[in-house]
Formats: sequence, structure tokens, C-alpha cells
Amino acid sequence: MALLMEHQFRQLPADKQVETRPFLEAVSYLPPFFDCLGSAVFAPIKADISGNITKIKAVYDSNPIRFKTLQNIVEAEKEMYGAEWPKVGATLALLWLKRGLRFIQVLLQSLVDGDKDENNPNLIRVNATKAYEVALKKYHGWLIQNLFKGAVYAAPYKSDFLKSLSKGKEVKEEDCLEKIRKFLVNYAATVDAIYEMYTKTNAELDYRV
Repeated sequence: MALLMEHQFRQLPADKQVETRPFLEAVSYLPPFFDCLGSAVFAPIKADISGNITKIKAVYDSNPIRFKTLQNIVEAEKEMYGAEWPKVGATLALLWLKRGLRFIQVLLQSLVDGDKDENNPNLIRVNATKAYEVALKKYHGWLIQNLFKGAVYAAPYKSDFLKSLSKGKEVKEEDCLEKIRKFLVNYAATVDAIYEMYTKTNAELDYRV
């Protein structure tokens, strides 16, 4: 749980503007989350998240004042790139980053909500499947979908997963889930705000990879 709780996301202001620098700092600690899922098939999501963070950071670093919020970046690139937007720049990087973040959000929320396979209650297969179907499946072609289907079946036991999130420490499941619940408050609000922004600015894309 230390993996999540040590780097909390900030509470959003009333206008739901997401400040770029603290957002990038918080998400930079999330790629190891996918190591906790055990399968090498999740490595591409981990690499994708890391790569997209790097792309967004490069844009932010080019003008921290102009790009103070994620909304500033998306709006500036819309003007900058014209007809190419939103398939370019930090806007495209954030498009895919938010999907990886949604995967984490749905998986953790599913655990907190108590979703489970009644026949195998210590497996997180149900939770990982739900996260994949909500966040990523419709953007993946048949081949990648089947790879992830296999990866989900190889997902670790819930007890091992929670232990990995706690960096190898033995933890009580109830305590761990309570910490996840607290982490999700600002995390989910941030991810939801980014999705809302993409809907409002017509930056969402539906192409498959």
C-alpha cells in the first residue's frame, strides 16, 4: 500500500483544473503498480504510461507558466496543431495515459467494492477483467485483447497483490483496502476530471491498436 499512499494526488480545486507539475510527480510513481500484477503482458501498459508521462513532461518543461494545467496544454495544442490535433503531442500522450490510469482506478475500486469470484475469492481475476473491459478493451484489436485475456488469468492472488502494493510487508486485508479507499478519493476525481476535459474539448479518439 506504500506504493500508493506515499504519493497521494492533490485535491482538485472547484474548477477541476489539474495542475501539471504535481500531477506528473504523482503519476511518475505509478508504473511499478503493473509489476504487482505479475504477468509480463502488463509490461506494455507500464511502458506506455512511462513513455506518455515523459512526453507530457517535455511539453510542460518547455514552458511551465504557459502549461500550468493539463487543460492549458490541451487547449494550446488545439490551436498549435490545427487539423492534426488531437492525434499529436501531449494531447495524444495524455489520451493514452488517462486510459492506463482508469485501468488502475477501476481495478482498485472493484477490490474496495468487494467484487470477487465466489468460487475463487482470493483471485483478482474478476477485478482485473473489469478494469481491462472498462478502460482499455475497446481500444485494442483482437490480438492484444487475447493477450490480456491470458494475462488476467495469470493475475496473482489478492493477498499477494496487496502484499506487493505494500512493498512486501504483511498487511491485514481490511487495513489495506481502507488505505486504497483513501487513495482513490483524489485519484479518481483527477482521472474523472481529465476524462471530462477530453469530452468537452472533443479530444477523445476511438481508434484501435
